[in-house]
Amino acid sequence: MARYQLLIEYVGTNFRGWQIQNKGPTIQGLIQAQITRLLKEKIILNGSGRTDTGVHAIGQSAHFD
Repeated sequence: MARYQLLIEYVGTNFRGWQIQNKGPTIQGLIQAQITRLLKEKIILNGSGRTDTGVHAIGQSAHFD
């Protein structure tokens, strides 16, 4: 099974942080949903760390198999 790494840069102003939560949009949720739609296969995106609500990131790493 292949492992793919993403280097992510984002403005987190309108997001509830990195990790998927029940309330509000998250960076992980958005990226995971788009990759799942593109590949037509459910993926789990694993981030190298988490950010809080409204935090921006440059060069955050994440991977999926």
